[in-house]
Amino acid sequence: MATSETHYKTHLGPIYSWMLGDLDAAFGRAAAEIDDLPLPDSPRGVAVDLGAGLGLHTLPLAKRGFRVVAIDNCRKLLDELQARSGSLPVATHHADLLEFRAFLTGEPQVIVCMGDTLTHLPALAAVESLLRAVAESLARGGVFAATFRDYATRTLEGEQRFIPVRADDARIMTCFLEYQDHQVIVHDLVHEKENGRWRQSISSYPKLRLAPDWAATRLADLGFSVKRDSTQNGMARIVATKS
Repeated sequence: MATSETHYKTHLGPIYSWMLGDLDAAFGRAAAEIDDLPLPDSPRGVAVDLGAGLGLHTLPLAKRGFRVVAIDNCRKLLDELQARSGSLPVATHHADLLEFRAFLTGEPQVIVCMGDTLTHLPALAAVESLLRAVAESLARGGVFAATFRDYATRTLEGEQRFIPVRADDARIMTCFLEYQDHQVIVHDLVHEKENGRWRQSISSYPKLRLAPDWAATRLADLGFSVKRDSTQNGMARIVATKS
């Protein structure tokens, strides 16, 4: 079984844009998620995108006047982000999320960790460490927002564990979930047609079974005012404002 970093480097990173399908629509949805946050009106300073990927949330933040520090451990996706950013104020860093404070030059007003990134951390202790670092780094009144899939309070069973991701004439991707006590093992199966024949590749990696209530409570304990709801695609969403 691969680590999250290796899984994205060798398996998901090269096809991630394809997985998203209509990129314009994906960027539109991400921009709407940013607009739904209680962002400061002005002046707008530093924002941090943890698990920035190809920039779904980085670019909307930069277009709204923030200087964005974008961090991800997949070089392929960061290269795509850099190519899309143009003259926007974006600094990309190939690094572990837990190291984000090393790239700050001031107190950020906004930190986002969207798109199921939190569940990629290796243990709940790592999530607690990240949330503590967020609390210590954000400016007073700053906003932290996270979206992630709730693998903890709902367990898919039987055929529900087979999830079709996307398919076209040349590629088919299916995800299979295997539940354990504290993790869910994600098996990503990709079939690609080459020279008229189908080739299968499989890679598996663990995700945390992270309960939204647990994350919200940890943030409240750190002094945040916390709002919890869900996104249109069913992810848990937590928006926390530093008191």
